[in-house]
Amino acid sequence: MARIVTFVNQKGGVGKTTTAVSLAAALGRRGQRVLLVDLDPQANATSAVGVDARDRDGIYEALFEEIPSENCVVSAPAEKVDIIPASASLAGAEVELVPVMARERRLANALHPLRDRYDWIFVDCPPSLGLLTVNALAASDSVVIPVQCEYMALEGLSRLVETLDLVRRNLNPSLETLGVVLTMYDSRTRLAQQVVDEVRSHFKQAFDTVIPRAVRLSEAPSHGQSIFRYEPNGRAAKAYDALAAELLSRVEVAA
Repeated sequence: MARIVTFVNQKGGVGKTTTAVSLAAALGRRGQRVLLVDLDPQANATSAVGVDARDRDGIYEALFEEIPSENCVVSAPAEKVDIIPASASLAGAEVELVPVMARERRLANALHPLRDRYDWIFVDCPPSLGLLTVNALAASDSVVIPVQCEYMALEGLSRLVETLDLVRRNLNPSLETLGVVLTMYDSRTRLAQQVVDEVRSHFKQAFDTVIPRAVRLSEAPSHGQSIFRYEPNGRAAKAYDALAAELLSRVEVAA
């Protein structure tokens, strides 16, 4: 049965989508069956794996039970993953979910029929702590928190931790923090190392692997490719492959 992992941080620009897509692609290349769920109305994860969401059923239709989730899955064979795409319709979902019965569990219900088909289901959230993100947290076994190696990125972590605690108390008591991923690390700056040290002093779950700042990593999504297709031998690809190995090791030890 798939482990459902949500990639969450209410701050934008921290490498959340890049980490979700890159880890999914890295695990797919290791023979794991991976489903990526794009819960962000910006649909960046969808375009990053080369899928055109126009005129397709996606996570919006699955959330509102218009289409079975099985019928919303799109294969991205070049990246060795499947995806349930986002679309522009998702932009209004936060408001539309408010009056819906059991609104926090819509995603859990939608993903349930798919859990036996995959080893991993990765959910890429919008940069907010609204109803879509709450749905993802209620549906998940674990969270991964990408944190940019800059001071401002640290400020929202306490609020995120409070939200995770609220979800555990009220919706999903078994939700665990699988790890904190430090992204956009620039070895030339003292601040980047200070952020790494600060995060590791407060979060024992911080991964050992640090993702470097890399121009190619920023360019890859605009070509509809993961870093493993765009620059397979680059340092960013090597870092995400190492992170995938660490993730598998961490889950195996926990099991």
